[in-house]
Amino acid sequence: MLIKTMQTTDFNIDRLLNLLAYNPQSPIIFSSGLFLWLFAFFMLVYVALRHKYTARVVFVILFSYYFYYKSSGNYFFLLALVTCADFYLARWMNGIETLWKRKSLVALSVSLNLGLLCYFKYTNFFGGVVASLMSTEFTSWEIFLPVGISFFTFQSMSYTIDIYRRQLTPLNSLLDYAFYVSFFPQLVAGPIVRARDFIPQMHQPLQVTQAMFGRGIFLIVGGLFKKCVISDYISINFVDRIFDNPTLYSGVENLLGVYGYAMQIYCDFSGYSDMAIGIALLLGFKFNLNFNSPYQSASITEFWRRWHISLSNWLRDYLYISLGGNRHGKFRQYLNLIITMFLGGLWHGASFNFVFWGILHGCGLAAHKMWMSLTGKSKDEQSHGWRRVFGVIVTFHFVCLCWVFFRTADFQHATDMLGQIATDFRPELFVPLISSYQAVFVLIALGYLLHWIPQSWEDEACAEVSRVPFAAKALLLIIVIYMVVQIKSADVQPFIYFQF
Repeated sequence: MLIKTMQTTDFNIDRLLNLLAYNPQSPIIFSSGLFLWLFAFFMLVYVALRHKYTARVVFVILFSYYFYYKSSGNYFFLLALVTCADFYLARWMNGIETLWKRKSLVALSVSLNLGLLCYFKYTNFFGGVVASLMSTEFTSWEIFLPVGISFFTFQSMSYTIDIYRRQLTPLNSLLDYAFYVSFFPQLVAGPIVRARDFIPQMHQPLQVTQAMFGRGIFLIVGGLFKKCVISDYISINFVDRIFDNPTLYSGVENLLGVYGYAMQIYCDFSGYSDMAIGIALLLGFKFNLNFNSPYQSASITEFWRRWHISLSNWLRDYLYISLGGNRHGKFRQYLNLIITMFLGGLWHGASFNFVFWGILHGCGLAAHKMWMSLTGKSKDEQSHGWRRVFGVIVTFHFVCLCWVFFRTADFQHATDMLGQIATDFRPELFVPLISSYQAVFVLIALGYLLHWIPQSWEDEACAEVSRVPFAAKALLLIIVIYMVVQIKSADVQPFIYFQF
């Protein structure tokens, strides 16, 4: 009996260790059961250390590095490398007045960050391009892409660039900087948090007001619902099937697949951002909004003010403005927009599909700027009435056209999908299709409906959640988790932006 008990104990310990170890097939995400248990433990310790700044910072850093280990294994050393290098380069730079020396140091920081990004993300892509130009064979290297490397390198670069521009004073403590770079809610998929927004909050007394706690729960519940109930379900049961084999389906099925993917990627990424912002609020930190109902946009310029706002602002402030922005005439402005979005597309992935997606958006932005210039309209002027309705419809379908190239595996699949829509539409299949996939289209419709509700309604719902007792908040969270468990697939679906 004793031997059997010991064997059972050893088995349970082994299972626990395996669960806590890195599993490349199952990276930790906010919607996983393991994270919910780990976060509950984390909160107990975090609250206990609320009056002990250094101990709390060290604990959060250790948990963040463990969180990253669960996402990318031993590649957490890259996070440490970027953190240490940029911290000391920024301090060195701040003490130098000679311009060329400051430029050399910021160039070194940018080269280190982009060098890591290029090696892990673009080696095989550029190798294949060079090989095709030289008419030779290229064998892809087996390079693992660490989760979130695009986000934390951009975040760290913004810090050193701001120091170079004298818009920020460097931190004196490496622990503080490690806390900023590795803070786990935004570590692996954003939003990209600027040092100027985050650092001032670090040394304030830890305080989570009732409004912050209520909004945090509201965002976490909403994010879980968008990601696990809407996005995952329509992806597995409809959208993925269409995009994987577009020629097997009619044009109307392909078109509805595109509309479905537009909602899938929005619910997936905005759901993650909502959860990240909500978790940060529970820890006493406020992040800026990352999505603001982007499909309500009446122009492509407005769309990029509402979609992935932290990246849009980063590209504007550190790339578009550095290229010259609108300071050198209209032609240079249009060219700078196209270059910025071309590089933004390349940031999303090492593929000609992503590059083309970025160029399409860049051309769309340039065309809209040109139209505004020809008609003499201000960039902040809003259209109204039927003109706005028309603008929203055109903008949404332009974005959906671009999503085709973003989602498909290659150009052939993209052209196949567009070809099916253009030449084999078969509208008579619409009603049978809706009948066959009732649950899918109910969730797609629900997603668009929630996307279009007035902001005042959402604010009121958030306020209601803030006002109810803690037990009611906990019950709401349990209900959503139960819904997730009931409809989720056998495997946890990773967030789309983990691959970027």
